[in-house]
Amino acid sequence: MANDQHEPLEVVDENNRVIGIQKRSKIHREGLRHRSVHIFIFNARGELYLQKRSPAKDQYPGYWDSSAAGHLDPGETPEEAAHRELGEELGITAALTAIYRHPASPETGWEFVTLFSGTGDGPMRLNLAEATEGKFCTAAEVETLLNDPQERVAPGFRLLYRLFRKNQWM
Repeated sequence: MANDQHEPLEVVDENNRVIGIQKRSKIHREGLRHRSVHIFIFNARGELYLQKRSPAKDQYPGYWDSSAAGHLDPGETPEEAAHRELGEELGITAALTAIYRHPASPETGWEFVTLFSGTGDGPMRLNLAEATEGKFCTAAEVETLLNDPQERVAPGFRLLYRLFRKNQWM
């Protein structure tokens, strides 16, 4: 959902253990730790699909971001959330592999992030409440995007992509 401030999410401690449930708005306002997934979808040519976040999003509206991403619903596993987000945001299904877990930090918006990768050539059916556009990009195009001060890129994606390139998980 693009801007559901009443969405219940699990709050977690510094060790990623559930300590309660709060509304999304409170979690984001107070910088409470919570959980999310990011998914990198690559096509047969090895290009990464990026989406531009909807202007209706409460955080980083109009910024370039991972192929799909989202919070875990209460009781949901990262794997379940990743598959749900792919369907909700891109209208696709894909085999996914968890490739990295990042601790909560300011760059991730205090989210413990599980990064997944998968392959798919589309067609993508963007949920316009989530994203206004999307495209497959070569590694050089992603680097250009990241280095262009005129482009807005979500900090969580920037962090995860840099780690991905450094470690070459695939």
